[in-house]
Amino acid sequence: MKIALMDSGIGLLAAAAAVRALRPDADLVLSSDPEGMPWGPRTSEYVTAHALDCALAAAAHHPDALIVACNTASVHALPALRAALEPGLPVIGTVPAIKPAAAGGGPVAIWATPATTGSPYQRGLIRDFAADVAVTEVPCPGLADAVQRADEEAITAAITAAAALTPGDVRTVVLGCTHYELVAERIRASVQPAHAPAVAMYGSAGAVAAQALRRIGAQPAPDAEPTGGLAVILGGRAEQLPAAALGYAEGRLLAAAAPARG
Repeated sequence: MKIALMDSGIGLLAAAAAVRALRPDADLVLSSDPEGMPWGPRTSEYVTAHALDCALAAAAHHPDALIVACNTASVHALPALRAALEPGLPVIGTVPAIKPAAAGGGPVAIWATPATTGSPYQRGLIRDFAADVAVTEVPCPGLADAVQRADEEAITAAITAAAALTPGDVRTVVLGCTHYELVAERIRASVQPAHAPAVAMYGSAGAVAAQALRRIGAQPAPDAEPTGGLAVILGGRAEQLPAAALGYAEGRLLAAAAPARG
């Protein structure tokens, strides 16, 4: 079994680690576009073109499924990716976990990129799934870029600024950018009131990993032998995981894998 994932940068690490947890025997292909990021402030045409390049580079490794581990690419490029690759290659998009977060009650904060915050796409999800819950949209300028660089000082500054915009009574935070899942515990700590129940964090990694397995008719097997390999594609070229990826537990987990077969 081989699962491919694509993103502008290392935001795909969280979903890749989730796939690894469900199927340690699966080969992984990680395709990203570090020279073309950030995708968030780009035009839809730009995002679609670069996402297609990433997807086609991953598809050349003949995976069984492709996870679009990027909210921006899922919004702008998913129809084009599916038109180009399905039905031969199932394509799984990423949607912010607003529905399950709202089901747990509120108040809810949605941390997202400035381009996504207040967008018709996000407002539509709020309208459809969280109309009866108090929701605050929190823009997080610079956070995805800081996570991409593993820049500790910049990560701290961006999280602190976003936390200041988050109401003190929030009990649930939706991570509306896949990069944010790599620093989820730091985000939780920034909004956690003293002596209060733990703030719930909702990302998308686990859901898209499970959906990829369902699409190809595979069952989770977390106790399988950890034989899955890893292939990394950066800007269409075979490379190693970028150094910044090793600044996160998910990156270090994946770096331990052997090269992917085939």
